[in-house]
Amino acid sequence: MSNKDIYILGIESSCDDTSAAILKNNKVLSNKIANQSIHKKYGGVVPELASRAHLSNIIPVVESAIKESGISLNDISAIAFTRGPGLMGSLIVGTEFAKSLGVSLEVPVIEVNHMQAHILSNFIDNGKKKPGFPFLGVTISGGHTQFILVEDYFKMKILGETLDDAIGEAFDKCGKKLGLDYPAGPEIDKLSKLGDEYKFNFPLPKVEGGNISYSGTKTAFINFLHNNINKNKNFIDENLQDICASIQKNLVDNLLNKVNFLATKNNLNSIIFGGGVSANSYLKNRLEDESRENNWEIFIPELQYTTDNAAMIGIVGYLKYSTSKLSDLKSTPLPRYSF
Repeated sequence: MSNKDIYILGIESSCDDTSAAILKNNKVLSNKIANQSIHKKYGGVVPELASRAHLSNIIPVVESAIKESGISLNDISAIAFTRGPGLMGSLIVGTEFAKSLGVSLEVPVIEVNHMQAHILSNFIDNGKKKPGFPFLGVTISGGHTQFILVEDYFKMKILGETLDDAIGEAFDKCGKKLGLDYPAGPEIDKLSKLGDEYKFNFPLPKVEGGNISYSGTKTAFINFLHNNINKNKNFIDENLQDICASIQKNLVDNLLNKVNFLATKNNLNSIIFGGGVSANSYLKNRLEDESRENNWEIFIPELQYTTDNAAMIGIVGYLKYSTSKLSDLKSTPLPRYSF
């Protein structure tokens, strides 16, 4: 590979956000995201509506990313796209657009695993120290909770994952029961700042090995609300901040207990987070305490790279392009894409 600068167009369309980014080597020149607010009234993502919105958004988003980057289409070295995991309809839009554009520009296309991208977003050049291998990767989002042994950029092994709900899903479902808008995680985080996290107690699931569970907590939370509302119809309004703080503590406790177990078992002191829940301010504060107590080195992406975005797809594209790990036009979406 020559020393010529590499320009990667990244495209992300795994769920409800349409995103495009331009990277010059491992630096982000632009990272544009079109959100889909239509899902709020349904309390969750509606797959058919998501795929339709991607069709409307993808060309304007790509054009905006290219314009902001200051380059032209002809400067692009390769196009990286999310192959999976995700919603089939959403993935089809991004995959087929990327392949079509690749053919027209006569540049290679590079398939990317969405979950790998959340971890590798920590390697975007932002002037800060980068993780060293090996490390424990923790992906925490609305659709996934995974614990991964990362020995190299593309040598990853899943040590454990959720048996049911993801941590972000648990935040959203509990928030929905409280009457909060979707996605509820950021609102719970905000309300918790003025609440007492020790006011209410919820059970912590006991799962052997590297796996984790959140469905039992969600059920216990629903029963807790039902029982207290029967006694006092204004229970939620009168205790909202304390309820949010208490359930947030439980969800994070469950996560950190498993991180502690796996880091100790595998003799790892570098812990790398990725995914939307890694933006949670309470989790970040807890990680500061844990890192001091356990001598951990913690890495969390910049806020703009925590949720689904194309810059994280672009950095994987750059790393693959640099090592000639290219794809072909036979690549099709994989809603359940393992690595």
